[in-house]
Amino acid sequence: MRDLKNKLTSGKNLNNIKSTRGKMFGYQVLGFGGGAIPKDPYAADFLVIAGGGGAGYSRSGGGGAGGYRNSYNSETSGGGGSSESALTLIGNTVYTITVGGGGGGSGGDFTADSGNNSSITGSDITDVVSIAGGYGGGSSQDPVNDGADGGSGGGGRGLASGAGDGGSGTSNQGFAGKAGGITNDNAGGGGGAGEVGDADALTFGGDGLASSITGSSVVRGGGGGGYQNSAGTDNTGAGGGGKGANAWQSYDPNISQTAGGANTGGGGGGGSKSGGGFGASGGSGVVILRVPTASYSNSTTGSPTVSTSGDDTIMVFTGSGSYKG
Repeated sequence: MRDLKNKLTSGKNLNNIKSTRGKMFGYQVLGFGGGAIPKDPYAADFLVIAGGGGAGYSRSGGGGAGGYRNSYNSETSGGGGSSESALTLIGNTVYTITVGGGGGGSGGDFTADSGNNSSITGSDITDVVSIAGGYGGGSSQDPVNDGADGGSGGGGRGLASGAGDGGSGTSNQGFAGKAGGITNDNAGGGGGAGEVGDADALTFGGDGLASSITGSSVVRGGGGGGYQNSAGTDNTGAGGGGKGANAWQSYDPNISQTAGGANTGGGGGGGSKSGGGFGASGGSGVVILRVPTASYSNSTTGSPTVSTSGDDTIMVFTGSGSYKG
Protein backbone atom coordinates (compact mmCIF):
# COMPACT_ATOMS: atom_id res chain seq x y z
CA MET A 1 0.00 0.00 0.00
CA ARG A 2 2.78 2.43 0.90
CA ASP A 3 4.47 1.76 -2.46
CA LEU A 4 1.22 2.33 -4.35
CA LYS A 5 0.59 5.61 -2.52
CA ASN A 6 4.08 6.79 -3.25
CA LYS A 7 3.65 6.02 -6.95
CA LEU A 8 0.35 7.93 -7.11
CA THR A 9 1.66 11.01 -5.31
CA SER A 10 5.15 11.15 -6.80
CA GLY A 11 6.17 14.34 -8.58
CA LYS A 12 6.41 12.53 -11.89
CA ASN A 13 2.85 11.27 -11.74
CA LEU A 14 1.47 14.56 -10.45
CA ASN A 15 3.00 16.27 -13.47
CA ASN A 16 1.28 13.77 -15.71
CA ILE A 17 -2.06 14.49 -14.03
CA LYS A 18 -1.57 18.26 -14.35
CA SER A 19 -0.52 17.87 -17.97
CA THR A 20 -3.61 15.84 -18.76
CA ARG A 21 -5.87 18.39 -17.08
CA GLY A 22 -4.22 21.18 -18.99
CA LYS A 23 -4.74 19.41 -22.28
CA MET A 24 -8.38 18.71 -21.50
CA PHE A 25 -8.94 22.39 -20.66
CA GLY A 26 -7.19 23.44 -23.82
CA TYR A 27 -9.40 21.23 -25.95
CA GLN A 28 -12.45 22.78 -24.36
CA VAL A 29 -11.28 26.32 -25.28
CA LEU A 30 -10.52 25.34 -28.86
CA GLY A 31 -13.84 23.61 -29.15
CA PHE A 32 -15.82 26.69 -28.17
CA GLY A 33 -13.66 29.55 -29.53
CA GLY A 34 -11.65 28.29 -32.53
CA GLY A 35 -11.74 29.91 -35.99
CA ALA A 36 -12.69 33.36 -37.33
CA ILE A 37 -16.07 34.86 -36.53
CA PRO A 38 -18.18 34.75 -39.72
CA LYS A 39 -19.17 38.13 -41.20
CA ASP A 40 -22.49 38.60 -42.94
CA PRO A 41 -22.30 39.34 -46.69
CA TYR A 42 -22.74 43.03 -47.49
CA ALA A 43 -23.37 45.27 -50.50
CA ALA A 44 -20.64 47.32 -52.17
CA ASP A 45 -21.32 50.00 -54.76
CA PHE A 46 -18.67 50.69 -57.37
CA LEU A 47 -17.47 53.07 -60.05
CA VAL A 48 -14.92 51.48 -62.40
CA ILE A 49 -13.33 53.61 -65.16
CA ALA A 50 -10.66 52.34 -67.56
CA GLY A 51 -7.72 54.31 -68.92
CA GLY A 52 -8.42 56.70 -71.81
CA GLY A 53 -7.02 56.27 -75.31
CA GLY A 54 -4.09 58.28 -76.67
CA ALA A 55 -4.44 60.50 -79.75
CA GLY A 56 -2.86 59.87 -83.14
CA TYR A 57 -0.34 61.87 -85.18
CA SER A 58 -0.99 64.88 -87.46
CA ARG A 59 -4.60 66.07 -87.82
CA SER A 60 -5.48 63.23 -85.54
CA GLY A 61 -8.66 62.17 -83.85
CA GLY A 62 -9.11 62.50 -80.11
CA GLY A 63 -8.74 59.47 -77.88
CA GLY A 64 -11.83 57.75 -76.55
CA ALA A 65 -12.65 57.77 -72.84
CA GLY A 66 -12.17 54.63 -70.79
CA GLY A 67 -15.18 52.42 -70.22
CA TYR A 68 -17.43 53.67 -67.39
CA ARG A 69 -19.42 51.29 -65.15
CA ASN A 70 -21.40 52.53 -62.15
CA SER A 71 -23.74 50.97 -59.59
CA TYR A 72 -24.21 53.85 -57.15
CA ASN A 73 -27.59 55.39 -56.32
CA SER A 74 -29.21 54.64 -59.70
CA GLU A 75 -26.60 56.73 -61.53
CA THR A 76 -26.17 55.72 -65.16
CA SER A 77 -23.27 53.81 -66.63
CA GLY A 78 -21.57 54.93 -69.84
CA GLY A 79 -22.99 54.57 -73.32
CA GLY A 80 -26.51 55.27 -72.09
CA GLY A 81 -26.47 52.17 -69.89
CA SER A 82 -28.53 51.86 -66.73
CA SER A 83 -27.11 51.69 -63.24
CA GLU A 84 -25.68 48.27 -62.40
CA SER A 85 -26.39 46.05 -59.40
CA ALA A 86 -24.13 46.44 -56.38
CA LEU A 87 -21.63 43.70 -55.60
CA THR A 88 -22.16 41.35 -52.65
CA LEU A 89 -18.90 40.96 -50.74
CA ILE A 90 -18.02 38.09 -48.40
CA GLY A 91 -15.94 38.50 -45.27
CA ASN A 92 -12.26 37.50 -45.53
CA THR A 93 -12.38 37.19 -49.33
CA VAL A 94 -9.71 39.24 -51.11
CA TYR A 95 -10.91 41.32 -54.06
CA THR A 96 -8.30 42.48 -56.56
CA ILE A 97 -8.45 46.05 -57.85
CA THR A 98 -6.80 46.91 -61.18
CA VAL A 99 -6.57 50.54 -62.33
CA GLY A 100 -5.77 50.91 -66.02
CA GLY A 101 -3.26 53.46 -67.27
CA GLY A 102 -3.90 55.85 -70.13
CA GLY A 103 -2.70 55.05 -73.65
CA GLY A 104 0.31 56.84 -75.11
CA GLY A 105 -0.06 59.40 -77.90
CA SER A 106 1.49 58.83 -81.32
CA GLY A 107 4.98 60.18 -81.97
CA GLY A 108 4.69 59.94 -85.75
CA ASP A 109 5.73 56.57 -87.18
CA PHE A 110 3.27 54.52 -85.21
CA THR A 111 -0.32 54.57 -84.07
CA ALA A 112 -1.28 55.79 -80.65
CA ASP A 113 -2.11 53.33 -77.89
CA SER A 114 -5.50 52.49 -76.50
CA GLY A 115 -5.76 52.71 -72.72
CA ASN A 116 -5.80 49.78 -70.30
CA ASN A 117 -8.71 48.00 -68.64
CA SER A 118 -9.76 48.62 -65.03
CA SER A 119 -11.47 45.93 -62.98
CA ILE A 120 -12.68 44.45 -59.70
CA THR A 121 -12.20 40.68 -59.54
CA GLY A 122 -12.79 38.04 -56.89
CA SER A 123 -13.54 34.35 -56.42
CA ASP A 124 -17.17 34.86 -55.42
CA ILE A 125 -18.34 37.75 -57.62
CA THR A 126 -18.96 38.34 -61.29
CA ASP A 127 -15.92 40.38 -62.28
CA VAL A 128 -16.48 44.03 -63.16
CA VAL A 129 -14.29 44.95 -66.14
CA SER A 130 -14.28 48.34 -67.84
CA ILE A 131 -12.79 48.36 -71.33
CA ALA A 132 -9.92 50.65 -72.32
CA GLY A 133 -10.62 53.77 -74.35
CA GLY A 134 -9.81 53.48 -78.07
CA TYR A 135 -6.94 55.47 -79.61
CA GLY A 136 -7.50 58.37 -82.00
CA GLY A 137 -6.64 57.73 -85.67
CA GLY A 138 -3.50 59.09 -87.37
CA SER A 139 0.16 58.22 -88.04
CA SER A 140 2.79 59.22 -90.60
CA GLN A 141 4.00 55.81 -91.79
CA ASP A 142 1.43 53.27 -90.75
CA PRO A 143 -1.74 54.38 -92.61
CA VAL A 144 -4.16 53.90 -89.74
CA ASN A 145 -6.60 56.78 -89.96
CA ASP A 146 -9.53 55.16 -88.19
CA GLY A 147 -10.10 55.56 -84.49
CA ALA A 148 -9.97 52.34 -82.48
CA ASP A 149 -12.92 50.64 -80.83
CA GLY A 150 -12.90 50.72 -77.02
CA GLY A 151 -14.85 51.55 -73.90
CA SER A 152 -15.50 54.74 -75.83
CA GLY A 153 -14.25 54.89 -79.44
CA GLY A 154 -11.41 57.06 -80.71
CA GLY A 155 -12.02 59.82 -83.24
CA GLY A 156 -11.02 59.46 -86.91
CA ARG A 157 -8.20 61.42 -88.58
CA GLY A 158 -9.09 64.46 -90.65
CA LEU A 159 -7.56 64.14 -94.12
CA ALA A 160 -8.68 65.15 -97.63
CA SER A 161 -7.13 62.05 -99.19
CA GLY A 162 -8.98 59.70 -96.87
CA ALA A 163 -10.38 60.66 -93.50
CA GLY A 164 -10.73 57.98 -90.84
CA ASP A 165 -13.85 56.57 -89.28
CA GLY A 166 -14.57 56.83 -85.58
CA GLY A 167 -14.20 53.79 -83.37
CA SER A 168 -17.17 52.11 -81.73
CA GLY A 169 -17.91 52.29 -78.02
CA THR A 170 -18.79 49.36 -75.76
CA SER A 171 -22.41 48.78 -74.77
CA ASN A 172 -23.21 50.18 -71.30
CA GLN A 173 -19.71 51.69 -71.03
CA GLY A 174 -19.20 54.46 -73.58
CA PHE A 175 -20.07 56.08 -76.90
CA ALA A 176 -18.46 56.05 -80.34
CA GLY A 177 -15.86 58.45 -81.65
CA LYS A 178 -16.66 60.68 -84.64
CA ALA A 179 -15.28 60.29 -88.15
CA GLY A 180 -12.78 62.85 -89.42
CA GLY A 181 -13.59 65.44 -92.07
CA ILE A 182 -12.50 65.25 -95.75
CA THR A 183 -13.04 68.81 -96.97
CA ASN A 184 -11.68 70.71 -93.99
CA ASP A 185 -9.23 68.33 -92.25
CA ASN A 186 -11.08 68.63 -88.95
CA ALA A 187 -10.55 65.41 -87.00
CA GLY A 188 -13.22 63.57 -85.08
CA GLY A 189 -13.66 63.94 -81.35
CA GLY A 190 -13.23 60.89 -79.16
CA GLY A 191 -16.32 59.35 -77.64
CA GLY A 192 -17.16 60.01 -74.01
CA ALA A 193 -19.05 58.12 -71.33
CA GLY A 194 -22.03 60.47 -71.77
CA GLU A 195 -22.17 61.21 -75.52
CA VAL A 196 -20.59 60.61 -78.93
CA GLY A 197 -17.67 62.61 -80.26
CA ASP A 198 -18.63 65.91 -81.96
CA ALA A 199 -21.98 65.94 -80.17
CA ASP A 200 -21.45 69.55 -79.04
CA ALA A 201 -19.60 70.82 -82.15
CA LEU A 202 -17.06 69.68 -84.76
CA THR A 203 -13.91 68.14 -83.25
CA PHE A 204 -15.30 68.18 -79.70
CA GLY A 205 -14.73 65.21 -77.43
CA GLY A 206 -17.86 63.60 -76.03
CA ASP A 207 -18.76 64.63 -72.50
CA GLY A 208 -18.40 62.31 -69.53
CA LEU A 209 -20.80 61.59 -66.67
CA ALA A 210 -21.20 62.91 -63.14
CA SER A 211 -21.17 60.66 -60.08
CA SER A 212 -21.57 61.42 -56.37
CA ILE A 213 -20.21 58.09 -55.15
CA THR A 214 -17.49 59.90 -53.17
CA GLY A 215 -20.00 62.23 -51.50
CA SER A 216 -19.67 65.09 -54.00
CA SER A 217 -20.46 65.27 -57.70
CA VAL A 218 -17.47 64.75 -60.04
CA VAL A 219 -17.54 64.46 -63.85
CA ARG A 220 -15.26 61.81 -65.38
CA GLY A 221 -14.92 59.91 -68.64
CA GLY A 222 -14.63 62.75 -71.21
CA GLY A 223 -13.43 62.12 -74.76
CA GLY A 224 -10.40 63.87 -76.24
CA GLY A 225 -10.88 66.69 -78.74
CA GLY A 226 -9.70 66.17 -82.32
CA TYR A 227 -7.48 68.44 -84.44
CA GLN A 228 -9.17 71.75 -85.34
CA ASN A 229 -8.47 73.38 -88.72
CA SER A 230 -9.06 76.87 -87.32
CA ALA A 231 -7.91 79.22 -84.60
CA GLY A 232 -9.57 76.69 -82.36
CA THR A 233 -11.28 76.60 -79.02
CA ASP A 234 -11.38 74.43 -75.94
CA ASN A 235 -12.87 71.31 -77.48
CA THR A 236 -12.35 68.98 -74.54
CA GLY A 237 -15.01 66.52 -73.52
CA ALA A 238 -16.20 67.48 -70.04
CA GLY A 239 -14.77 65.08 -67.48
CA GLY A 240 -11.05 64.96 -68.21
CA GLY A 241 -10.88 64.89 -72.00
CA GLY A 242 -7.75 66.44 -73.52
CA LYS A 243 -7.75 69.48 -75.83
CA GLY A 244 -7.11 68.98 -79.54
CA ALA A 245 -4.49 71.05 -81.37
CA ASN A 246 -5.50 73.81 -83.77
CA ALA A 247 -4.00 75.38 -86.88
CA TRP A 248 -2.80 78.53 -85.12
CA GLN A 249 -0.72 76.47 -82.73
CA SER A 250 0.68 74.06 -85.30
CA TYR A 251 4.30 75.00 -84.65
CA ASP A 252 4.21 74.63 -80.89
CA PRO A 253 3.06 71.09 -80.21
CA ASN A 254 4.07 71.35 -76.57
CA ILE A 255 1.14 73.60 -75.75
CA SER A 256 -1.37 72.88 -78.48
CA GLN A 257 -2.74 69.53 -77.34
CA THR A 258 -3.25 68.23 -73.83
CA ALA A 259 -3.42 64.85 -72.17
CA GLY A 260 -6.51 63.31 -70.63
CA GLY A 261 -6.99 64.03 -66.94
CA ALA A 262 -5.38 61.70 -64.43
CA ASN A 263 -7.83 59.23 -62.84
CA THR A 264 -10.70 60.40 -65.03
CA GLY A 265 -10.24 57.99 -67.93
CA GLY A 266 -10.24 61.00 -70.29
CA GLY A 267 -9.05 60.64 -73.89
CA GLY A 268 -5.97 62.46 -75.19
CA GLY A 269 -6.17 65.52 -77.48
CA GLY A 270 -5.42 65.19 -81.22
CA GLY A 271 -2.15 66.42 -82.74
CA SER A 272 -1.69 69.30 -85.20
CA LYS A 273 -0.96 68.95 -88.95
CA SER A 274 2.61 70.26 -88.82
CA GLY A 275 5.40 71.30 -86.45
CA GLY A 276 5.44 67.95 -84.71
CA GLY A 277 1.82 66.95 -84.61
CA PHE A 278 2.25 64.48 -81.78
CA GLY A 279 -0.92 63.21 -80.16
CA ALA A 280 -1.44 63.53 -76.41
CA SER A 281 -1.77 60.62 -73.98
CA GLY A 282 -4.98 59.43 -72.40
CA GLY A 283 -5.70 59.78 -68.69
CA SER A 284 -5.47 56.95 -66.19
CA GLY A 285 -8.60 55.31 -64.82
CA VAL A 286 -9.93 54.91 -61.28
CA VAL A 287 -11.79 52.33 -59.16
CA ILE A 288 -14.06 53.46 -56.31
CA LEU A 289 -15.74 51.18 -53.76
CA ARG A 290 -18.41 52.32 -51.30
CA VAL A 291 -19.39 49.98 -48.42
CA PRO A 292 -21.30 50.32 -45.12
CA THR A 293 -18.92 51.56 -42.44
CA ALA A 294 -20.24 48.87 -40.08
CA SER A 295 -18.97 46.23 -42.52
CA TYR A 296 -15.72 47.91 -43.62
CA SER A 297 -12.74 45.65 -42.87
CA ASN A 298 -9.97 48.30 -42.94
CA SER A 299 -7.84 45.80 -44.86
CA THR A 300 -6.50 47.18 -48.15
CA THR A 301 -3.38 47.28 -50.28
CA GLY A 302 -2.42 49.85 -52.89
CA SER A 303 -2.90 52.87 -50.60
CA PRO A 304 -6.42 53.95 -51.60
CA THR A 305 -7.76 57.22 -50.26
CA VAL A 306 -10.33 56.31 -47.59
CA SER A 307 -13.09 58.64 -46.42
CA THR A 308 -16.61 58.47 -45.03
CA SER A 309 -19.93 59.90 -46.13
CA GLY A 310 -23.02 59.31 -44.04
CA ASP A 311 -23.06 55.67 -42.95
CA ASP A 312 -20.63 54.55 -45.66
CA THR A 313 -16.87 54.26 -46.15
CA ILE A 314 -15.44 55.12 -49.58
CA MET A 315 -12.18 53.76 -51.01
CA VAL A 316 -10.71 55.56 -54.04
CA PHE A 317 -8.06 53.48 -55.80
CA THR A 318 -5.87 55.54 -58.14
CA GLY A 319 -3.47 52.59 -58.50
CA SER A 320 -3.89 48.85 -58.37
CA GLY A 321 -4.36 47.10 -55.02
CA SER A 322 -6.87 44.97 -53.13
CA TYR A 323 -9.62 44.99 -50.52
CA LYS A 324 -10.31 42.17 -48.06
CA GLY A 325 -14.02 41.84 -47.34
